[in-house]
Amino acid sequence: MDRILIVDDDRSIRELLSMHLEERGFGVDSVATGAEGFQMAERSPPSAIVLDMRLPDASGIDLIPELRKRAAEAPVLMITAHHDMATTILAMKAGAFDYIHKPIDIQVFDAALDRALEVRRLSRRAEYLSVEENRAFKIDDIVGASPAMQQLFKDVGRVAASRATVLIHGESGTGKELIARVIHSYSAPQKPFIAINCSAIVDTLLESELFGHERGAFTGALQAKPGKFELAEDGSLFLDEIGDLSQNLQAKLLRVLQEREVERVGGVRRIPIKARILAATHRTLAEEVRAGRFREDLYQRLKVVTLSLPPLRERPEDVPLLVEHLLMKINQRLHKNLRRVPREVIEKLQRRAWPGNVRELENVLMRAAVLSQGDLLLEEHLVEPKAAVRPDAPPPPKVDERVPTLDEVERGHIVHVWALTGGHRGKTCLILGISRPTLERKLRKYGLAGSTD
Repeated sequence: MDRILIVDDDRSIRELLSMHLEERGFGVDSVATGAEGFQMAERSPPSAIVLDMRLPDASGIDLIPELRKRAAEAPVLMITAHHDMATTILAMKAGAFDYIHKPIDIQVFDAALDRALEVRRLSRRAEYLSVEENRAFKIDDIVGASPAMQQLFKDVGRVAASRATVLIHGESGTGKELIARVIHSYSAPQKPFIAINCSAIVDTLLESELFGHERGAFTGALQAKPGKFELAEDGSLFLDEIGDLSQNLQAKLLRVLQEREVERVGGVRRIPIKARILAATHRTLAEEVRAGRFREDLYQRLKVVTLSLPPLRERPEDVPLLVEHLLMKINQRLHKNLRRVPREVIEKLQRRAWPGNVRELENVLMRAAVLSQGDLLLEEHLVEPKAAVRPDAPPPPKVDERVPTLDEVERGHIVHVWALTGGHRGKTCLILGISRPTLERKLRKYGLAGSTD
């Protein structure tokens, strides 16, 4: 039988909740002070704790960490007459499982208690993936035990033994740059690895970035600058999303690959290049060639060796390994302690389509880690992907109600995430996907204030 510890100096609330919980079949212990709560938690460890915000001898928020420690990490339901955002944030930040307002809605109370007990039972079960705390791993490890990934590992090993040009094909988020870095690290680890995203820079700037420029070559060129080909020296140059190159730059890149020398923008001197070329694309370049969008001669130059990365949806057996690996990395980055993932959560992750592949999985786990408490990752912390809308789907029916403004929707979402993270700026930026300066502007705009970094 689950026992519930009530810590509240209001006798009427203690009696009301005790009667209700006993009718539901729970054992109940009730005390009026924090000191008595500590003693009772050690003498008769509860399954859950109901804790008042204000007690005669202490603030309930201040008691949460020590009370949970003495009660074998039992979940705490905080009850309070305060409805302001600040106290809610402080309570959740201190480790409260839920926050219930007075006067107590008994249905809301029951739902919160049942959920807390269910999470506690789930955390004590043996059927979960265990993330080893001290296991040695490299951030750039490629993870996978599926046949497709094992074959890829073999191919990477063969490629690393040569200096051949490599074309890496795969959907967005499959880890194309990671593969390029692994090839480099096993073939020329002491040499430079230079990466550039061909789709992220406008044409006029990309030419200068790739080939460099001389002083005075264009407005703003106050001094000479070497390009990426030069900077890579005799290491590796990674050209990401090469399928997005313009026809003009495709022709210039072809000439560089053929002649193995570059000419800076505005220059006349030819500079020999030694760098190994590793290129990647999410496009099918053979189809781009047929459509006339990509030069066939450049394609032939690039595909000396071609590696194809399987999408995550085609290797669900790799999801548990990826979850373990990514959580170790996330624990390091966020100073978290997520060590257990229930099997049903793993199975749910394996059933997802993952259009964003491993990158999307990492983002989902990152958000779950930010929102989680303790060492258990729960299903409720997983962000569900938004359902795609068919192009031929009929428009939604019109409803005669006021539609909120964009500012109102944005403010509501920021307030919600702000509360979930306990006013932590770094975690809020991770969930919202915005930079620190952008968050600061939003906080000032909507009159919000935070406490931690």
